[in-house]
Order: sequence, then C-alpha cells, then structure tokens
Amino acid sequence: MFKSIKTSVVAFILVGTAVIAHAQKKITEGTITYGLQYKLTDEQKSAMAGQEPPAEMKVKFNNGLTKIEIEQGPALIGIVSDNNARTGLLLIDVPIAQKQFAVKQSKEDVEKAMGEMPKFSDFKATGEKQTVGGFSAEKYTFKDDKGASHELWATKDIELPNVGAQNYFPGLGAFPVKYTMVQRGIETTTTLKSIAEGKVGVISKDVPAGYEVVTMEDLAKMQGGE
Repeated sequence: MFKSIKTSVVAFILVGTAVIAHAQKKITEGTITYGLQYKLTDEQKSAMAGQEPPAEMKVKFNNGLTKIEIEQGPALIGIVSDNNARTGLLLIDVPIAQKQFAVKQSKEDVEKAMGEMPKFSDFKATGEKQTVGGFSAEKYTFKDDKGASHELWATKDIELPNVGAQNYFPGLGAFPVKYTMVQRGIETTTTLKSIAEGKVGVISKDVPAGYEVVTMEDLAKMQGGE
C-alpha cells in the first residue's frame, strides 16, 4: 500500500531549503517556492514505480520553524523542522487508507543525517550575475571535503531567519537561490521561484491528534523494506 509514497523519504531529506543571510530586506514569516529537477538513474526511476518526485516545493516559515507540504500519489506529506533546536517531524496522511503516521526526528537523528552529508567550504564569488526568483544573484564556487569543485547561485538582497540550508553551506554569507546536491543517491537541483512575505500562522512541532507515531525504520518496512 505504501510503495506509492516512497518519495516521502526523499522529500524528508529535501527539508534544507533556506538560509540565514545578511542582506537588505528582512523577512521573518512567509512562503518560499522552489522548483526541483532530478537526475535519476534507470534503477531509481524503476524504484519509484513510475511516479515522479515533486517538481515544486513550498516552504512556509515563521522565524526558525518551517513546514513543507507535498502531495505525492495518495499521500499528503508534511515536514516540520525546527532549525534552532535541530529537530523535525514528518507527517504522512493517506486518506484513501484512513492511515496517518508521524515520525519524530530528534536532534541526534538530524545530526546523524547531517553528518552523512558532504562538508562544503572555500566559497568564492565569481562576479558572474543573473536574476533568479526575482533577486539579483551571483555565482559562487566552492569545494567539498573530498576536494571536488562545485558552484551555486546566491543573493544578498534578502535576510531570512534560520530556516534550513545554512547548515549545508556554512560560511557562504548569502542566500542560495540555485544549487545542486546529491542526497540519498539522488541528484537534485533546487531553484528559487519566489519568496512571498506574509502570515502563515503557527507552525507546530506537536504530533496532531489521530496520528500514529512510528520510526523511520517502521516507515521503510511499510514502503517495501527499503
């Protein structure tokens, strides 16, 4: 039944989508919209049973709390992150099956996941510029902990609270608007489409009534044991 929501795990890894910056306009509450492009192997496409991962992701943020909501097949997926406390909550609602599951992510769980990711450093602005998501962005080069070179686009036009990917790019000093990362073997390019300032309401870290609390291991077994 849950093979059709394999990409919930992928979505959970894609939480990191905004950074703290030092810039001109400060926004503390609103919605960030990203476009997502994937480079999938034939094996990965087969494992997803013909269902493409989401092409767009909306991130609601209220200071250091974020919430992502994704519709994937029969499942509604919610991802809540507290980036100050470094904890998280994954919510999966499958209305057709009348099932609701919640996975709590402790600080240790988040730190373990972050520990498995490459470490980036040596950020250098190139002077090359373009407009991305309505903001003036500059290309930066950087290196990972294996010495490989990469590039991303970032802007200094906005200042956001601690809502995510600053953990990916510490020392950048700008807000990433386009970058490519490999997470759980899937290469994903994330591109900013827009940032809308406005009230999004309270983002709660509490498990909603009616949700069964399970572990990521339990969820993997429901999804076919992967």
